[in-house]
Amino acid sequence: MKYTQLGRTGLKVSRLVLGTMNFGPQTDEADSHTIMDAALDAGINFFDTANVYGWGENKGRTEKIIGSWFAKGGDRRDKVVLATKVYGNMGLDGEPWPNHDKLSAVNIRRAVEASLKRLRTDYIDLYQFHHVDRNTPFEEIWQAIDVLVQQGKILYVGSSNFPGYKIAQANEIAARRGGTIGLVSEQCLYNLAERRAEMEVIPAAQEYGLGVIPWSPLHGGLLGGVLKKEVQGGRRASGRAADTLADPAGRAQIQAYEDLLDKHGVEPGEAALAWLLTRPGVTGPIVGPRTAQQLHSALRAVELELSEELLTSLDEIFPGPGPSPEAFAW
Repeated sequence: MKYTQLGRTGLKVSRLVLGTMNFGPQTDEADSHTIMDAALDAGINFFDTANVYGWGENKGRTEKIIGSWFAKGGDRRDKVVLATKVYGNMGLDGEPWPNHDKLSAVNIRRAVEASLKRLRTDYIDLYQFHHVDRNTPFEEIWQAIDVLVQQGKILYVGSSNFPGYKIAQANEIAARRGGTIGLVSEQCLYNLAERRAEMEVIPAAQEYGLGVIPWSPLHGGLLGGVLKKEVQGGRRASGRAADTLADPAGRAQIQAYEDLLDKHGVEPGEAALAWLLTRPGVTGPIVGPRTAQQLHSALRAVELELSEELLTSLDEIFPGPGPSPEAFAW
């Protein structure tokens, strides 16, 4: 495994991030533990989750699965850089009671305590805002975070799904307050097929020293050899992948992508991950395996070297927006 610093911090993290969203909804507790053991054995030390994972009436289930794995001992907790998130409604009956979601100081305090209990740990390495809260000022948010840092319950703070201007606003207010390190990472939708983050999010992250953690690196399976699997009778595309394939132009683009990688003898999913590892500012993509086999496939991407010819061809199939601000200024 290869490692890098998380943004401007001294924290060293693996170039692949283990996403745990499938733990509970699609992967049972025993298999989830097996995947986490395999990830740790492979050198992955960066685990990502969220308080809402498990979804519906099972919200919090994923954190509980991770907590039961930590409880097995063997230095599991000490070896892991643990990231979780706050924002979503944790009420099980749909509508949240007032102050039981988003980023008010009240909810941040409540959510941290609940996550710590489920995760069976006394601290969270990276606490992430899962979404922008348009109703809570950053002065309030940072005051709540400062208390938690002083208590040793969280160490670093990151954002997720923030636009570039909110990254700037959050860190400018943190700087004015003094003593607050501010955001150190941004977790955003970013992959070959979805490159809008290059317009403003990634430039803002680089300017303020945030590590970029792409989620959905295979764009819902679209970049994982979906057409080949379709021919072989494998799992059919769903969600954003199915939407893209329903459009003839989108389907032709994915066919060109798979044909290119077949010509180079590279697996599509591994190439999509390896491409992200070449991108400026990227700490590491989140891989969310449902099985240990899927984890092993993702691990191969870390060692995969993409030739300049292949990188150029990928840019031709999936052109990015270009440098910012020139891409939208003229």
